[in-house]
Amino acid sequence: MAFSHVHKILVVDNDIEFGDSVRQLLIDEEFEVSHVRKVDDALEALLSEHFDLVLSDLKLSQKTGLDLLRKIRTEKIDCPTIIYTSYNSIKCAAQALRLGAADYILRPFTDSYLLHAVVRVINEKCIKKENKNLKRDLNDALQKRREIIGDSQSMQELKSMIQRVGPCEATVLIQGESGTGKELVAQAIHRASLRRDGRFVAVNCGAIPNELMESEFFGHAKGAYTGATNETEGLIRQANGGTLFLDEIAELDLSLQVKLLRAIEERVVRPVGSNKSFNVDIRIIAAGNRDLQHEVSQGKMREDLYYRLNVVQILVPPLRNRDNDLVLLVDHFINMHNKKLGRKVKSASNDLIQYLKEYQWPGNIRELENSIERAIILASSDELSISDFKHIKNEYSRDQDSSLSEENEVALMSIDEFTKKVVQNYQHEYSEQQLASLLGIGRKALWMRRNRWGLFRNKKVDLVNCNE
Repeated sequence: MAFSHVHKILVVDNDIEFGDSVRQLLIDEEFEVSHVRKVDDALEALLSEHFDLVLSDLKLSQKTGLDLLRKIRTEKIDCPTIIYTSYNSIKCAAQALRLGAADYILRPFTDSYLLHAVVRVINEKCIKKENKNLKRDLNDALQKRREIIGDSQSMQELKSMIQRVGPCEATVLIQGESGTGKELVAQAIHRASLRRDGRFVAVNCGAIPNELMESEFFGHAKGAYTGATNETEGLIRQANGGTLFLDEIAELDLSLQVKLLRAIEERVVRPVGSNKSFNVDIRIIAAGNRDLQHEVSQGKMREDLYYRLNVVQILVPPLRNRDNDLVLLVDHFINMHNKKLGRKVKSASNDLIQYLKEYQWPGNIRELENSIERAIILASSDELSISDFKHIKNEYSRDQDSSLSEENEVALMSIDEFTKKVVQNYQHEYSEQQLASLLGIGRKALWMRRNRWGLFRNKKVDLVNCNE
């Protein structure tokens, strides 16, 4: 066999003579093979060591090959299974395939036929594993490209904090305005941790409807509710062995906050509609763009959850406090979007840099990146100028007659107050989706804030803006 390493196969057959003949055939082809006679023995072997393939007879003593398939599925064992039998039944074959069998072959079969099936299934598994690794490598590469840019004192302190916090298992709470790059900080912490090879699962808590939150986080059993046609594992179990990033944590319903706290403390989750619990090994990183202590005092966030998440707190500075980093960020985004858009913009003019430094950037890094991408698309030369950024001057400039342009007032505002000001002053210039994107929140989260503040807009105006 033309494999790069020896593959292990488990043969399950209560016919000692036939099982041994299959075992010897595979050994002759340089596979490593074990032979057991019962389903329980097979399951014990699969749970204690790794196998690349299971070859099982359908008819076994007491239990069947179908029972083995069910056990493999229940225990989530990553091992393809070939069922063979002399019992020619379309119904059994269909049932075996529904339970996850990689193949269903009839006896008698020739040695070459069996070997062909074995090699094909193992090759398919190798290809799937290779694709999975390539996707992970690609995701890691993309994440590394989105590095944290900045040499200002505040950013140096932030990077130092990430390197100190990353290797430990402490829960981290990241706070900062919308668009400052809180998820980027969370990704950096994950890459600096011992969990870097595990998954980084990011969840925007404000984008999940309340009625679906529990199912999204904990998963659900088949038939748990109308429309639940399949079992799902949920976001927490998806992050098993890695990091779960909870953005906009204050948007979680209070009842779900209780269940999340229990899951964090006990490291156990139970899917909706299931009587089975699952152990999970995850690290939690949470983030919020509001004063969470204020949310606790208002009864909108549980105090015990807040203190459980706030083991280590990291504050991400707003862009308006990072003037020295603006040139680095502009160059970074020009290079990045040149490659993305196939453009050849070389730089930003000195006048433009000064112009951008005088701007408040209520949308922070996200707004800067979007503005540069837009400017590159519309630019008429290889150097960006002030004329390419007139859209931000007209909407947010400090020269405007707006309370947002008063630097002292902005400095005294809380994140929540600042967000409210943006909604009040600019809701008639943006569609609801554009306004939510600028603030870095979902439309549902924006709607919830409007209800809390008693701010409502004319829907007809919004429709006009949507068509701009």
